Amino acid sequence: MHENTKRVLVTGGAGFLGSHLCDRLIAEGHEVICLDNFFTGARSNIRHLLGHPNFELMRHDVTLPLYVEVDEIYNLACPASPVNYQYDPVQTTKTSVHGAINMLGLAKRTKAKILQASTSEVYGDPTVHPQTEEYWGNVNPIGIALLL
Repeated sequence: MHENTKRVLVTGGAGFLGSHLCDRLIAEGHEVICLDNFFTGARSNIRHLLGHPNFELMRHDVTLPLYVEVDEIYNLACPASPVNYQYDPVQTTKTSVHGAINMLGLAKRTKAKILQASTSEVYGDPTVHPQTEEYWGNVNPIGIALLL
């Protein structure tokens, strides 16, 4: 391994953003562990990387502990589309909370740098396009109204 080569974990690595991040990290010569439970990620997004000597695919859910040795962690694991995260809101919450706790614990144990990502959905349905850094969002605090 080259002295500047890092071992990088990308959770949600088979998703849209994660797969492109895996591509970039591989192109830069890093070793990449792509972790995904394939709830919304797709094997087709990373198929071209399978068999690459610096790429490893792990089918795993971030809500469960993970014991690997890494230098950096990009935690992108979580359904980002309202259709997907509303399908199983409890599991989505577990992914966001337990997943972040597990990845922070891994980062602490391995002294790895970590990037915790979030979907823009946390800002609600925007009233301003495009959004500036100063925009605070338009969040509905009571959630979806259910008609009974």
